[in-house]
Amino acid sequence: MQLQRRFDLIPNLVETAKAYMGHERETLEAVVAARSAAQAGLAAAKAHPGDPAAMAQLGATQGQLDGVLGRLLAVAESYPDLKANQNMMQLSEELSSTENRVAFARQAYNDAVMGYNNRREMFPSSVVAGMFNFAPAALLEIPAEKAAQVREAPKVQF
Repeated sequence: MQLQRRFDLIPNLVETAKAYMGHERETLEAVVAARSAAQAGLAAAKAHPGDPAAMAQLGATQGQLDGVLGRLLAVAESYPDLKANQNMMQLSEELSSTENRVAFARQAYNDAVMGYNNRREMFPSSVVAGMFNFAPAALLEIPAEKAAQVREAPKVQF
């Protein structure tokens, strides 16, 4: 749900920024492309919850989206007119709030998966899990190669 909220906010943020940042087209297009890829990853995860491949795809696309959103917000900081625009300020605040919610939801999901996997392996639950072929669920993680990119501060050059 939090990821869907994030995806719904991004087009509004991009449209508001487009009016002010015409020459930053590459950054805006990267945000739109990353959003589309992340939505595809979310759809795959919804279709196959707990599937390691689907969760890996979701984690990778979310990591990519995190990186380009960071770049967009850093570019937005460089434009005084854009920073003063009420719509942009409100959307940036909403996006920041949503990012916090996404992080909390990701942690809650991973905690639930860890609890499920632990219960699945402990006696007497392991007997029931074995009889009904309960498979282990996969955590939602950002791949290591994307994690460094997400944590790195975006660089803005003119």
